[in-house]
Amino acid sequence: MPVPDACTPGRHALATRHLLFYTPVTKLDALAAIASGADFDAQRWQGNLMDQVVPDADTRLVLLRMGPGGGTPRWFMRSNPELAEPFEPSAELPEFMVGVRRDTGCYAGYLGFDHDRGEIGGTLAPDHRGQGLGAELFLAGMEFAHGHVGLSTVRAGTATANLACRRALERAGFVPAPGPARHTLADGRVLDSVWYQHEGAASACARP
Repeated sequence: MPVPDACTPGRHALATRHLLFYTPVTKLDALAAIASGADFDAQRWQGNLMDQVVPDADTRLVLLRMGPGGGTPRWFMRSNPELAEPFEPSAELPEFMVGVRRDTGCYAGYLGFDHDRGEIGGTLAPDHRGQGLGAELFLAGMEFAHGHVGLSTVRAGTATANLACRRALERAGFVPAPGPARHTLADGRVLDSVWYQHEGAASACARP
């Protein structure tokens, strides 16, 4: 399962210093992307429903020790052949990319983009937090919005109390912007929120 290093029609790839993000190639890529933000600490801010996450902690641990850069055991794919099947992006779902650590080839996070709202979001897997990679995640989101989708303005919102996310956005060059003061999560919790945006030159990569 090679790691893409360039965009092709309908699929994107982009790199920062330590991370590579790309549209999932296999169903394993997609499942690992979901697993990267399914732990309690991430869900404190995201509030996804149970059918939107990988709820079992042991399963998440196994998935996030793997990666497309040679880190997926053959026995695992023999036992779960459906995960080797191609992942087909859907126009009905928000666009997302799986993140991989470039030096290890292991799954490291998730980057999502809402075309209708021009907003990005994402998360890092637990073992990749607290290392300054949050800024790289948002730099990748900024590059994706400006240089792949062709938007001059990209926005991101986060909980007011999520200081780590706010610092990462600011290190990536995002500045405060107006937006809704409260946000209702899928699980019904309501959080105070703050908003950021980034302005940049718009262009587009290979598209259908």
